[in-house]
Amino acid sequence: MAWTFKSPLITLSDQSTVSKAETLWEGEMLGGLTEDNNPIPKPVVWLVFLTVCTAFCVTFPLWGQRPTAALYAPYVASMDKPEVLAAKSDEEAMRRIVAMNKGTSADAQLVRHPLTMDDLRLLKDQIKALQARPDVDLKDYTVVGQKVVIANFEGNYRADGTRIRQQPWWDKGYTIDLFYLTAFFTGVFLVVKRLPPTEWQPRHGGDH
Repeated sequence: MAWTFKSPLITLSDQSTVSKAETLWEGEMLGGLTEDNNPIPKPVVWLVFLTVCTAFCVTFPLWGQRPTAALYAPYVASMDKPEVLAAKSDEEAMRRIVAMNKGTSADAQLVRHPLTMDDLRLLKDQIKALQARPDVDLKDYTVVGQKVVIANFEGNYRADGTRIRQQPWWDKGYTIDLFYLTAFFTGVFLVVKRLPPTEWQPRHGGDH
């Protein structure tokens, strides 16, 4: 099972390992189900590459984006408006709040992180308490379930000495996704290249 890196694009196995694999490949009939030693078709490789690129481009910058207190502050401010208080149900009140706050740059995030009226009631006092503090930036606080907590990011320091706790633009889940994609493709490459070179074709049952 020795490894060799002399020709990694051809095979990662030494000659003895390749010979054992070839003997096993030709000897195992698998109930008559045989498989040739063909390379992965180039169109398939390009299709996978295109799929990954498309997924990144289409979802940018949505992956892993966390809702902040600043995102829901306009909702909280709308809760005490007469038209919202006059609503006959929580559902109607929530629809009015959403309608009042449409047409901003936060529309996409609000759609991905919807709230109910009960959720807003639980967040209202927490957000208002933060707004009352002059040294607080609501973007530094993340909404986790029914709680508003300081975000677990550590960015640069502001002029007043406080630290920016906001999710950077490049960390929307891409970091961990790149890790898993790299691990996946590396694993597939290592498995495929441990097989005999594609120039060799097995002979099953005396086939030539």
